[in-house]
Amino acid sequence: MTAAVKVAVLDYNAGNVRSARRAFAEVGTDARITADAGDAADCDVLVVPGVGHFSSCLANLRRSGLHDVLGQWVQQQRPVFGICVGMQLLYSASEEGDEPGLGLLPGKVVRFPTTAVVPHLGWNVVQATPGHAQDALVAGVDRRRCYFTHSYYAVPDDATHVVATSTYGDANFPCLVREGSVVGTQFHPEKSGRVGMRLLENWVTQLRED
Repeated sequence: MTAAVKVAVLDYNAGNVRSARRAFAEVGTDARITADAGDAADCDVLVVPGVGHFSSCLANLRRSGLHDVLGQWVQQQRPVFGICVGMQLLYSASEEGDEPGLGLLPGKVVRFPTTAVVPHLGWNVVQATPGHAQDALVAGVDRRRCYFTHSYYAVPDDATHVVATSTYGDANFPCLVREGSVVGTQFHPEKSGRVGMRLLENWVTQLRED
């Protein structure tokens, strides 16, 4: 029997940790919540959840010591999954504060234009980008609706890492990204019902195959 993938959901006072842990457990992983860098380092996957202010979340992450674990993880090409603000932290900077981002993905995070009512809240369509419609990661997810709640979105320097986008107001923004071992979702898969679970199942299946 293949051992379950061990998932560390990082607890750095950014919220959303329990629902993220439940979602990963539901797709067959051994998921745990941890604020301990040593415990996280013993797992197979790091999940960076996030609800809140970009700079506050980053400051908490750095104080916890988990920031260093993430950097080492990516250098070793080990799997990382960022959710909502947890995805935004992977970029270099954000208009939501002055704290520098992790710089694991190329680009920055900006606020929706003033023509859009924020936050972008509720269900919206996830659309695979050209060339990714047949990507196993979006099987059963492409052109389906997922749940969003955010006022900022990523603007990539290199769009090749964008797997899917969504549109709100005048902005067509990345909602599913992948660069090497790093994956991020602007939507909340753990709050997106069956579609969100399908995305996590797709990703975990790819991890097992690799």
